[in-house]
Amino acid sequence: MQAEPILEPAKRRSLKKRVALLVLATILAYLAVAYLLMPALWTRYTLKHPSLEDLPGITHTADGIPADPINVALIGTKAQVMKIMLAAKWYPADKLTLRSCLEIAEASVFKRPYDDAPVSNEFLFGRKQDLAFEQAVGDNPRHRHHVRFWESDKRDPDGRPVWLGAAVFDKRVGLSRTTGQITHETAPDIDAERDLLFNDLKKTGDLAEFIIVPGFHKIREGRNGEGNRWYTDGDLYEGVIKPDKAS
Repeated sequence: MQAEPILEPAKRRSLKKRVALLVLATILAYLAVAYLLMPALWTRYTLKHPSLEDLPGITHTADGIPADPINVALIGTKAQVMKIMLAAKWYPADKLTLRSCLEIAEASVFKRPYDDAPVSNEFLFGRKQDLAFEQAVGDNPRHRHHVRFWESDKRDPDGRPVWLGAAVFDKRVGLSRTTGQITHETAPDIDAERDLLFNDLKKTGDLAEFIIVPGFHKIREGRNGEGNRWYTDGDLYEGVIKPDKAS
């Protein structure tokens, strides 16, 4: 059996030197990326997109009871938000009136579709939602996806507002645990609604950027204004809508 060749002392020193230089170059590259490049990129990122750290994370009912958590955000004009939501097949909800309440009650009893059924009012920044959209599930209005949006005072460099949204799924009609009134019972996994909405938004091709804001929620479970349980991984999904093409 042939013995492995023994490196001469000079060659061993040369090999050790090359290995040491490679290790040193790797460390220097890491330090450059971690302490110079990434902070610079993050600085440019924060200048491009408004900070969401100081924005509220929970909506409230008219009585001041904590309601649905904020789990989505869009950056764009009101017209751009409405356009992308319609393209994603999420339709504006009716205003909550006695007539619309009777219509959704009738639709629930007879299991008729009601694509623009009303949503109850929730409050953020001291006012009810500015926009509300929903997506029906089959022909039964007891089940539906819906999201409420509020315009915040945050603006991107182009002057377009940040819209905060609370997306939830109505799984059945029941009684409110807090008031005893007839209402929709929402599903606890609000992340599933967040994911569904953004999957639909991405399909439109109208999103310029998709951003995950980690740790937006420090408290990751609770109950909404109707007493329904909710939970989340804490992340907020933010979409930047493509600007309108110049005419």
